[in-house]
Amino acid sequence: MATYVLGISAFYHDSAAALLRDGEIVAAAQEERFTRKKHDPGFPARAVEFALQQAGITAADLDFVAFYDKPILKFHRLLETYLAFAPAGLASFKRMLPVWLGDKLHMRGLLTRSLGCKPKNRYIFPEHHESHAASAFFPSPFEEAAVLTMDGVGEWATTSLGVGEGNRMRLLQEIRFPHSLGLLYSAFTYYCGFKVNSGEYKLMGLAPYGEPRFEKLIRDHLIDIRDDGSYRLDLSYFNYCQGLTMTSPRFHALFGMPPRTSESQLEQVHMDLAASIQKVTEDVMLKTARHAHKVTGKRHLCLAGGVALNCVGNGVILRESPFEKIWIQPAAGDAGGALGAAQLVWHNLLGKPRTVKPTDSQRGSLLGPKYESKDIKAFLDAQGVVYEEHKSEDALADRVAQLIEQENVIGWFQGPMEFGPRALGSRSIIGDARSPKMQSVMNLKIKFRESFRPFAPIVLRERASEYFDIEPQHDSPYMLIVAPVRQEKRKPVEAGAVGLDKLKQLRSVVPAVTHVDFSARLQTVDGERNPRLARLMRRFEERTGCPVLINTSFNVRGEPIVCTPQDALRCCLGTEMDVLVLENFVIRRAEQKNLPVIDRDKYLASFQLD
Repeated sequence: MATYVLGISAFYHDSAAALLRDGEIVAAAQEERFTRKKHDPGFPARAVEFALQQAGITAADLDFVAFYDKPILKFHRLLETYLAFAPAGLASFKRMLPVWLGDKLHMRGLLTRSLGCKPKNRYIFPEHHESHAASAFFPSPFEEAAVLTMDGVGEWATTSLGVGEGNRMRLLQEIRFPHSLGLLYSAFTYYCGFKVNSGEYKLMGLAPYGEPRFEKLIRDHLIDIRDDGSYRLDLSYFNYCQGLTMTSPRFHALFGMPPRTSESQLEQVHMDLAASIQKVTEDVMLKTARHAHKVTGKRHLCLAGGVALNCVGNGVILRESPFEKIWIQPAAGDAGGALGAAQLVWHNLLGKPRTVKPTDSQRGSLLGPKYESKDIKAFLDAQGVVYEEHKSEDALADRVAQLIEQENVIGWFQGPMEFGPRALGSRSIIGDARSPKMQSVMNLKIKFRESFRPFAPIVLRERASEYFDIEPQHDSPYMLIVAPVRQEKRKPVEAGAVGLDKLKQLRSVVPAVTHVDFSARLQTVDGERNPRLARLMRRFEERTGCPVLINTSFNVRGEPIVCTPQDALRCCLGTEMDVLVLENFVIRRAEQKNLPVIDRDKYLASFQLD
C-alpha cells in the first residue's frame, strides 16, 4: 500500500502543491498557472486537484498533509513586532488582524474544508526555513551537504544554516527578523519602482547598467556585515516592521529622492542603486557560504529561499566559495516550500531512506501537467488552426531549427510544465541567440516589457564551457547561475557608453543573450532531462555551428507562464510571435486566416503589470 504525502504552500505568495508517493515526486505545480493570476496566494485548489489526478487518487487517500510553515508562530512574530513599534503600525495591524483571526490561525480547519476531508494520519507544520532547507537538500544529487536558506522572513528566521546527511536534515544557526537580506533587497526593489516579491529579478537585471557608487553608503548606514556573513540592519531607515511601505523618510533622505513611481522613467541613479545593493548582496551571500563551509566541513552546498533566485550571487558562490559543487532548488521561493514540507515528513519524520541520483531527483523540475498529441490535434481542428504535423522527432527538430535560423520567434510547448519561476524548455519562447535584433524584438513585440531586461541562453551541456566561464564538471540545468561569456567569444566594445546606451553595443557572438557586463544566466540542456529540446539544439548546431539558443518564459509581462495549449495559442495570437510548436504540431502565424483576431491591448490589460 503506497503512502501519499501532500505538501502545500499558501496564503502569502506563490501558492503551490506537491505530492509524494512513497517518497517519489508525483507532481508539483503553482496555483497561478491554473488560475492565471500571477503569484496567486490563495489555497492551491487547482494545483492539488492536478496532483491528485496525476496520482490517480482522491484527498481521502492522503496519509499526511504538510503545510510549509507554522501559522501560530508567524502570528506571534507579527503581534510582537506590532507591539514593539506601537502605535506606529496601527494601520497595518488593523489590516492584518481580521485575516488572521478569520482563517490563518485555524489552519487545520481551513485545510480540511479545502480538501474536503482530513488526512488518514495527521497534519504536519514544519517551520518555514525547514521546508526551504528540505527542498534544497533532499532532491539534490549530494549524499551530504551544507544547506543555506535565505529569504525575506518565515516565522522568525530570515537566513538559516543547516546540514544534510543521508536521509536527515537539520538546521544549526539562523538570523532572525527584522534583520533580513531578502527584505533589504526588497526595500531597494520598492525604492526603484518595482513590485516587492516579484520585481527583485528586475533589479538584478538592471544592476549591470549602473555603477556601485552607493555601496559605501549602504554599508555605512543600512547594514553592518560581519566576516561570517551575519549582519544587522539599522531599522530607522526602513518601514516594513510597522508600515505599509518598505522604506522610511530617513532612507529617502539618505539617497536624496523619493521612491520612483512605477512605470516612470528609469534614471541613471536607479541603475547605480541597483548595482550597489547587488554588490552588497553578493558579498553577504559569499561570506555566508564561506561560513557554512567552515561550520559544516562539507564539500557541497544546497540553496533555497527567495534570495537563492539571485543567480548572479549564486554564480559568485560557485566561482569563489570553497564548495566544490552547489545545487539550487529550482522552485527556490515559497512554492518550493510545498515540496520541502512533504519531503521533510517522508525523510525526517518517518525516517524513510533517501536515494541519491547522479543528476538530482527532481526530474528536470518538469513536474506539471502535460497534454497528449491527440488532444492537441482535436483542439487545433476544432479551432480551425492550420498546422504541420511532424510524425518523427528528427523531422520536427529539422523544421524548427530551420525556422529559428530564419530568425523566427518560436513558442515552444512540450511535455510537462515546469515547477518554479523559470521556463526550462517546456513552456518557453526560443530564438536565435546570434541575432543582434532578437533581444529588442522579444522584449518589445513579444514580452511587452522593459527594454533593459536580459534574456537567458540555453546551451548544450557538453558545449557550455566553450561559450561561458563555467567548469566542465558544473552544469546549470535550472537557469539559476550567471556566468561570464568566455573572452574568446566576446566582441570589442567602445568605452564610454553609460546606462541603457550599453544596449546598442554587440558584445559577443551570441549578442541576444549577452548582458551588458558580458554575463549570461545560462541553462545547460542535456538529453536526459529534456531530450526533445536537446535534439532541436543539436540540429540547430549542425545547421549553424552554434549550440546556443535564446530562451525566455512563454508569457507576456504580468501573465503567469502558460499552462495549457489554449493558453499558448492565446498568447501567440496576442503577440507578434511567428511560430507556435505544440508538441509535434508546427503552427505558423502567417498561415492563420480564419482565427479570430485577439485585441492586443485587451489581452495585455487582462494581466496586472509587475
